[in-house]
Amino acid sequence: MTTLMVQGTTSDAGKSTLVTALCRWVKRQGVRVVPFKPQNMALNSAVTADGGEIGRAQAVQAQACGLEPHTDMNPVLLKPNSDTGAQVIIHGRAVTTMNAVAYHDYKSIAMQAVLASHERLSAAYPVVMVEGAGSPAEINLRAGDIANMGFAEAVDCPVLLIADINRGGVFAHLVGTLELLSPSEQARVKGFVINRFRGDLALLQPGLDWLEARTGKPVIGVLPYVMDLHLEAEDGLDRRQADKAEQVLKVVVPVLPRISNHTDFDPLRLHPQVDLQFIGPGQVIPPADLIILPGSKSVRSDLAFLRANGWETAIHRHLRYGGKLLGICGGLQMLGQHVHDPLGLEGAAGSSAGLGLLDFETTLEREKQLRNVRGRLALEDAEVSGYEIHAGVTLGPALEHAAVHLDDGRCDGARSLDGQIVGTYLHGLFESPAASSALLRWSGLEDVQAVDYHGLRERDIERLADLVERHLDTGLLRELCGI
Repeated sequence: MTTLMVQGTTSDAGKSTLVTALCRWVKRQGVRVVPFKPQNMALNSAVTADGGEIGRAQAVQAQACGLEPHTDMNPVLLKPNSDTGAQVIIHGRAVTTMNAVAYHDYKSIAMQAVLASHERLSAAYPVVMVEGAGSPAEINLRAGDIANMGFAEAVDCPVLLIADINRGGVFAHLVGTLELLSPSEQARVKGFVINRFRGDLALLQPGLDWLEARTGKPVIGVLPYVMDLHLEAEDGLDRRQADKAEQVLKVVVPVLPRISNHTDFDPLRLHPQVDLQFIGPGQVIPPADLIILPGSKSVRSDLAFLRANGWETAIHRHLRYGGKLLGICGGLQMLGQHVHDPLGLEGAAGSSAGLGLLDFETTLEREKQLRNVRGRLALEDAEVSGYEIHAGVTLGPALEHAAVHLDDGRCDGARSLDGQIVGTYLHGLFESPAASSALLRWSGLEDVQAVDYHGLRERDIERLADLVERHLDTGLLRELCGI
């Protein structure tokens, strides 16, 4: 058994991407490999085969390994619901909500869950490919660390350090990070990977030579900047658009402070017939064919934010002019008459008036609903698959006009009688080609081009493995992976 860990000099340095690439590359060698992230802080999550919740990036890495996602792949998931607090999910289940100070004291307990998951994976797979979180050089977070070097020291594994040259200051990032580590941690770093390089590598070579001489560590390789590569992000919205057809459907998504599972919109962003626009604070919602209210980790406060930005008025105007409105998860809850949080699960206990567009009410309960589901979209009886992650229980007459008929006999969501509004708890709607096409036709696009989103993701995972073959020292990688 071998464990190899990828840490980054900063957030968004490319850790998730490199781990995905290495997972597929190891699989190509005929070796069984499994992804692992000890601690993840993200509002993008996935439902696992064992009915739990993990970070979305680990679900993609599982695909790179040819595996179904499992809660052991991300034993600790933190889902922020305020600037200072987060829901704590251990082995796929929400156990508590606590502020940052309280969690700092809780980390010794969380570490037990991390080590238990790693032990199980190590016993089942020859290679465990680990992704760190943020940077190992955050001085204020080093005590009791379970996400980076604290974990690496506990399991005695080698580390690769990746930095993003596109940000600038890549040599300072690498040398500075190394300098802030303890001697034993420094010895653990077996090499550097430089990410997102554009230009002539010959011009970079003097810097690479200096870096190796200065640190005594090898540069394992330089990965190029790839413009059209797509993998789901852990948190940051990816606003890049694919090349578009002449006639496109205009889709608008208001960006809420606690937006969750915004990866729901990645298939639309990549669709050649969709012009997807994220609208931020202070921006006016422009004319559109479809407005989508996204998921939210704090529905009542995000609903207040929506109103404060004048978006409620814009939504009503949009509907008066015949536009379509889709609510997903928290967005579905906003469409109803009220949202009740009697236990204070997402903030102060209380109730908020919804948008009043569909006749139902939602009450947040402590037990979260986590399911992978399949069924038929009521629109065109289109096949759909997706996943539910919500603490809300929604009841009311509008649910009699369901949005989705699930294979397990349940009904999901609601449709307005005039056909303008659809609400559903299902994340991942647009990843199902038939359901995506049906929703786009419902929104006004007549001749819809089917897009295989899973196939696009698989293509890009293969491209990542090709980059490993071409640009990294595969001999050293084989040695580090025990291949």
